[in-house]
Amino acid sequence: MSAFRERLDALCRELHVPSPVQSLTPDWPGAQAVHISIKRDDLIHPVISGNKWRKLSPTLLSLSSPPSRLISFGGGFSNHLHALGYASHRLQLPFTAFVRGDYRQHPTPMLRDLHHWGTDVRYLTKADYRRRHDPAFVSSLHGDAPQALVIPEGGSQQSALAGIQHSLKEQPLVFDTVICPVASGATLAGLVSALEGHQQAMGIAVLKGQQYLESLVSNLLDRPYANWHIEHAYHHGGYARNTDELIAFCDAFETQTSVPAEPVYSGKMLFAVRHMISKGMFPEGHRVLLIHTGGLQGARSY
Repeated sequence: MSAFRERLDALCRELHVPSPVQSLTPDWPGAQAVHISIKRDDLIHPVISGNKWRKLSPTLLSLSSPPSRLISFGGGFSNHLHALGYASHRLQLPFTAFVRGDYRQHPTPMLRDLHHWGTDVRYLTKADYRRRHDPAFVSSLHGDAPQALVIPEGGSQQSALAGIQHSLKEQPLVFDTVICPVASGATLAGLVSALEGHQQAMGIAVLKGQQYLESLVSNLLDRPYANWHIEHAYHHGGYARNTDELIAFCDAFETQTSVPAEPVYSGKMLFAVRHMISKGMFPEGHRVLLIHTGGLQGARSY
């Protein structure tokens, strides 16, 4: 076995999969009329948690030999870059992170971690960052490493869907509707493609982007599906935007249930579910499965 595969196997041994499923009995109006459970993918690993491992695992596990370099994109608080930076450090893979905006004067906790792990952090202007899907532009960014492996922003690519599907397939789960936060689309697409029979999937948009988010999900699916939709009323102003009400809700939820929630992803999903349950949007006895996608970088900013 190569040294690279030994390092990869050692990393995999740290993972807690299958992740546990926990029943929730929150003190929410109407909650007693439905059955709520939460898939704790946030417990998979302290750093490579939630949907970040799910989306990266098909790519990492398929590597028979190490690429010359990994390259990816994200913002200054990116859970994806954080997880990939740690994995690259453990696997001894050179990694370049292209970050939207210039944080050199005020690095975020995530960026400080990346520097500690030896990541080559490069800052892009917002105009250049918008070109991250242009193959010629991306190729120019890694001209000195032509064999580099480029992983899209958020890890959202076709191969990621197989990793997300494992979240539902690795153990028996009984539910009517599965719910997750939506930002780059791969998590919801993976869940949609793993559903059976009467099951439905619902995404909670964590940013402004009606139709845009739907197109991200649809473009990742191999065919049209009628068993999913996205709710757009709970983004609280946009990506990484929040309200005092949302932050207070996250604090209260964690105190009551011991399940961590942050106001970027999981908190918005939970806030939405509480509101929908209070409005009677689920029939009595409905079985709701929430996917905790990790993403706890957002909690380090508050």
